[in-house]
Amino acid sequence: MYSQLFRKNYKKTLVLSMLFVFGLLGISAVETTHDGHKNLKVLPSNISDQKLDNIMLQDFSNALGVDCDYCHLLNKNTKQYDYASDTLPEKETARDMMRMTLALNKTYFKLENPAIGDTSLVVTCYTCHRENPVPAHKK
Repeated sequence: MYSQLFRKNYKKTLVLSMLFVFGLLGISAVETTHDGHKNLKVLPSNISDQKLDNIMLQDFSNALGVDCDYCHLLNKNTKQYDYASDTLPEKETARDMMRMTLALNKTYFKLENPAIGDTSLVVTCYTCHRENPVPAHKK
């Protein structure tokens, strides 16, 4: 009797199990927004962790050839970065550079809503920095 009941409900159980698994996979693949980012003044405060990490890696670290401690204060005791701190002046310089980049893309390349991290940007940090914290001056 159990085997008949099992065979009868096998398809239902299989379908429900697959739906559950695909549901979990779908949830894990979605970018979640993070409302707890503190002290973001140019980037949106509800930016996803994944998008923020990508911007920090591609648009800053790689483009300027620097590590996190270039703009973010490292707590020597906890070995954790204080990302919200404005102690290092390079952080405000980075904000100014982001504003400049957005203005250049909007004004000269007619992008309607340019955003840091967008692939549509014509001018990026790398345009001038080329893996140098301070762009080289050409004569």
